[in-house]
Amino acid sequence: MYRFLLSRQWVILTLLALILIPTMVRLGIWQMHRYEERTARNQLVADALAAKPVPVERLTSPGHTVTSAERYRTVTAKGRFDTDDEVVVRRRTNADDEVGFHVLTPFVLDDGKVLLVNRGWIPADGPSQTAFPKIPAPPGGEVTVSGRLMPDETTEASGIKDLKGLPDRQIMLVDSGREAERLGVQVLGGYLALTEPEPEGDTPEPLGSPGDENAALNYAYALQWWLFAAAVPVGYVILVRRERRDREEAAAAAEEEKEAAPAPA
Repeated sequence: MYRFLLSRQWVILTLLALILIPTMVRLGIWQMHRYEERTARNQLVADALAAKPVPVERLTSPGHTVTSAERYRTVTAKGRFDTDDEVVVRRRTNADDEVGFHVLTPFVLDDGKVLLVNRGWIPADGPSQTAFPKIPAPPGGEVTVSGRLMPDETTEASGIKDLKGLPDRQIMLVDSGREAERLGVQVLGGYLALTEPEPEGDTPEPLGSPGDENAALNYAYALQWWLFAAAVPVGYVILVRRERRDREEAAAAAEEEKEAAPAPA
């Protein structure tokens, strides 16, 4: 009754089904892992944003690598901005995807250490990106700043190439270790994404708040792959039964035609 399953066509179809089922199951498991990872990251961000502000030197120090649990924590610092050693970070976009610069200003603390402060985004509206742009001045004198603590940037994490031979006072990545060498002082690990005080005239444009990763989408994809995996054997059985029925009907029709044929004279 099922000898047709040994035909070349059905052997290939059977092997394909046997390959698809575990492949789809594994893809569903991978998507579920992605869901769990994104959910965990979202929780870390939420916990960091909800935590009470603390002095920056409680969480970082010269040479310190900002951890995922410390990232986005609100920290405060008291000191003064040093615009003489200010640099800009190239190829950065704002909320409207316009390309410009981030303004990175050293902030000298009361104990002499330096905190790198990303004051926000400015447009690249000069005649070329090789000239140092005009940057609005930060508050003068001693001030207290607060913002989100961020880790040093790397090419691996950001996807931004660290190009060499850039124009003076322009960089590609925020690297506290490299800035310490340039400034010749102790620089706290990571940098501060400034939230307060707010700039006059909204320039530089403040950096946006971190958003949640869409973990629910990965969960939906996982369920989708597992439904596909379950549908393969169901579809296979339906095709086998249909093939058997069609063959039985064809055999019955052939038998009827044979019986109805006139006997030879």
